[in-house]
Amino acid sequence: MSVLHLLGTAGDGGAETYFVDLVTALRRAGVDEACAIRRHAGREAALRGAGVPTKVLGFGGPLDIFTRTAAAGYAQITGTKLALAWMNRAARHTPKGPWARIGRLGGYYNLKYYAGFEELVANTEDIAEWIVGQGWPAGRVRHIPNFAAAPPPLAGNGGAPADRASLDTPADAPLLLAMGRLHDAKAHDISLQALAQSPDAYLWIAGVGPEEAKLRALAEALGVADRVRFLGWRTDPSALYRAADVCVFPSRYEPLGNVVIQAWAHGLPVVAAASQGPGALIEDGRDGILVPVDDADALAAGVRRILSEPKLAAGFTQRGLGRVAAEFSEAAVVAQWKTLFADYGAG
Repeated sequence: MSVLHLLGTAGDGGAETYFVDLVTALRRAGVDEACAIRRHAGREAALRGAGVPTKVLGFGGPLDIFTRTAAAGYAQITGTKLALAWMNRAARHTPKGPWARIGRLGGYYNLKYYAGFEELVANTEDIAEWIVGQGWPAGRVRHIPNFAAAPPPLAGNGGAPADRASLDTPADAPLLLAMGRLHDAKAHDISLQALAQSPDAYLWIAGVGPEEAKLRALAEALGVADRVRFLGWRTDPSALYRAADVCVFPSRYEPLGNVVIQAWAHGLPVVAAASQGPGALIEDGRDGILVPVDDADALAAGVRRILSEPKLAAGFTQRGLGRVAAEFSEAAVVAQWKTLFADYGAG
């Protein structure tokens, strides 16, 4: 009995990273599963390295008439009992068959792609409520959050902090970390403006996207380019979290805010904009600092407060680690997925 995961995107981002993390965790927990994904050498290698059978399919646009048929054939070969579609493109190509079709939503997606699906899984309570508000039956929606995990600090594969010297960053400088696509929604421009108010600090920005040239130009205009490192897409996020002093997360729009959970898991205090996801996750002044969206002054003030008040920062760190252990641990989240799979005779 098998679970078939379908992912139709070709890029790199938080959802795609979590796809690999969850599939790998489920495999460790003994779930019988396979994947159908769009071509991506890194994901293919990671999944096969974890021992997960993986088939590459086209996942093209509306005129693609082959992917669904090929996916149906693969589902039959793997003995699929439950097909789990990650995001709209995968949902469009998820075939009907003797298996249950489940959609996993990490945002406020167009539900037309999930017509006829047995159930939808939302990674935040707010998304689950929104789905019901769109007319989806409440009994066919469940909330399963993302998990966060940090490898042991002395382990390989990102367990140790990134080498600051290799990125031309002084060992004793306050280091801010911003994670996410270089897109307007992530508000990296606000992080750069806040950096201009922190003359001793450095900023690492990890991500790729269409705004890179614009952000580099802004860094030059603000006079902070010599203290900013554009890291591109990284496969060692744990090393970055462990090297930094503060995580800045000023997203204008963020359904969940997985960066917040990951920062907590790595013992890194967070200053975030009070957009939808982070605003629901963080209890301001208890396990992090929330600031208004698009407020660089407030972001800079939050950073200064954490850097100047070690006891406050330590409290945020401890409570964040507690939140992860209680709500966002791998074991707790995998158990919820296994319950869902069992409900449909899969897993």
